[in-house]
Amino acid sequence: MTRRKSDSRERMVLSAAALLREYGASATSIDRVLAHSGAPRGSVYHHFPGGRAQLIDEAVALAGDFIAGLIETGVRADDPVKAVDAFFTLWRGRLVENDFRIGCPVVAVAVETNDDAPQLARSAAAAFTRWREALAALFVRHGLPEERGRRLAAFIIAAVEGAVIMCRAERSTAPLEAAAVEIHDLLAHALRTAGSSADPARERDAPPP
Repeated sequence: MTRRKSDSRERMVLSAAALLREYGASATSIDRVLAHSGAPRGSVYHHFPGGRAQLIDEAVALAGDFIAGLIETGVRADDPVKAVDAFFTLWRGRLVENDFRIGCPVVAVAVETNDDAPQLARSAAAAFTRWREALAALFVRHGLPEERGRRLAAFIIAAVEGAVIMCRAERSTAPLEAAAVEIHDLLAHALRTAGSSADPARERDAPPP
């Protein structure tokens, strides 16, 4: 079976995303992507006329789409707490399976200056925004006020990403597990409180404090 013409392009984007999550943006060079992907050198400027910046930008978009897809699947879930728990579980598994060597490609780009390619910061910001909006939609659908849903979504994204960084530094899943427990309790309480407030009959039947 012959390869499709786009195979080398796809391999390079996937390789760039993999290298970003392990080594960061500065270390993700064209040469390193070519070695990792096995793509021919001549394909670089054929597929990516914008060079390294375009390649990394597309890798960030790919990583952003992947995480957004996971979150958006959770939006359709009946239990938002379980959906968020599953997100933490996914990251825990990835860290352990990869010996704490990988992180988030979007964060890898966001934490570097990239003065020569400001579009990379914009792409990272767009990915974070999409994740927050997807989570907020999930929470609002289950009864949280819109503003609270947005704040909680931002907090969860920040907690996950920060915990992943700490796990890599400490070579332990403890920071992620601690964040997962606290967010589980916080989210469950927030949704339970929102449900009680939205149900006057439940409030009338509730025992006095």
